[in-house]
Amino acid sequence: MPALRYLENVVTLKLDLEKCIGCGMCANVCPHGVLEIEGRKARITDRDACIECGACAGNCPVEALTVKAGVGCASAIINSWLTGKEPSCDCGGSC
Repeated sequence: MPALRYLENVVTLKLDLEKCIGCGMCANVCPHGVLEIEGRKARITDRDACIECGACAGNCPVEALTVKAGVGCASAIINSWLTGKEPSCDCGGSC
């Protein structure tokens, strides 16, 4: 079975290597294993596997990661359709 994908080449995940201190929190909290530590720095291993949950950015102590959390969240997308607003993952973890 092929790996599951969201949409290719649309993920908003960004890593600033200059800021990264290699603590490993991002790799520890990523539910899809998108990040790993290599050479004392984080590395994005499979950007298109990112579901944009925001766990990595929310746990990075130096703000080396950014992601527009909620874009990959089904609840956020449905809510944005209903309200006409930008997707925002404020569902409190129900998605």
